[in-house]
Amino acid sequence: MSSTLTPVRPAADTAAPPRRRPWTLSKTAVNGALVLATLYTLLPLGWLLTASAKNTADLIGGRSLGAGNFHLGQNLHDLATTGDGIYFRWYLNSLLYAGIGALLCALICVGAGYAFHVYGFPGKEKLFGVVLLGVLVPTTALALPMYLLASQLHIVNTYWAVLLPSLVNPFGVYLARVFCAGYLPGETLEAARMDGASELRIFWSIGLKMVMPGFVTIFLFQFTAIWNNFFLPLVMLSDNRLFPVSLGLYTWNAQTHAFPEYYPLVVTGSLLAILPLVIAFVLLQRHWKAGMTAGSVK
Repeated sequence: MSSTLTPVRPAADTAAPPRRRPWTLSKTAVNGALVLATLYTLLPLGWLLTASAKNTADLIGGRSLGAGNFHLGQNLHDLATTGDGIYFRWYLNSLLYAGIGALLCALICVGAGYAFHVYGFPGKEKLFGVVLLGVLVPTTALALPMYLLASQLHIVNTYWAVLLPSLVNPFGVYLARVFCAGYLPGETLEAARMDGASELRIFWSIGLKMVMPGFVTIFLFQFTAIWNNFFLPLVMLSDNRLFPVSLGLYTWNAQTHAFPEYYPLVVTGSLLAILPLVIAFVLLQRHWKAGMTAGSVK
């Protein structure tokens, strides 16, 4: 009796076909959304670049985005001569407030964060909690108390009235402690102590250098905050020779209804006012990018 072998057929693939992603999550849709978001973000800068080269008639007539009528040279000349060159005095004031203020503030914040991370002392966490509470207080709410304090110290309408409050940044202290936790190994500090180095020498020669990305990050944040600060100088200063560029441009913009020739000055001055921020981020972006990833890799 012969037997016939019947080939066994493989079972049909019963798995459901893969679901197609909705078109809203496709690569084209995502890239298109990113392009639109980028254009939306760069639109004010593009307007500023074109409008800074227009005269008063073009700005009032709504022709600020046109390609013709290039008057940037004349606008820069008017900016340098109006008010005996008061604009560039405002510019130097802003560089003074933002540069020195951000540098000293970053140093103070890193020192405080280093102390909170390295040393143990009674009430440390409670004191750090008070620092965190300072993050929740808006700076505008502190303007009047700071003015009254400055009035008691007789520093109202001086450089110190704007510079001294800029040295305090509770968020910078918190950020510095996070950076120290991610960048400072305890073994390195103990080795330096065994070699006889003082605590100040350890901080200055070892700790500060190891948390330099954090220092640069805090510096950039504070530099941007001070450069764009408006309310504190408005409260503290009445002498226009002490104004930062933000407050000075505001005073010009408030006069444009009576003096339309200030329109090109305000727009061109605003264009020049963003240059230090761009230069600072371009020059320090390597340290800033490294600092933003602090503690992500152990």
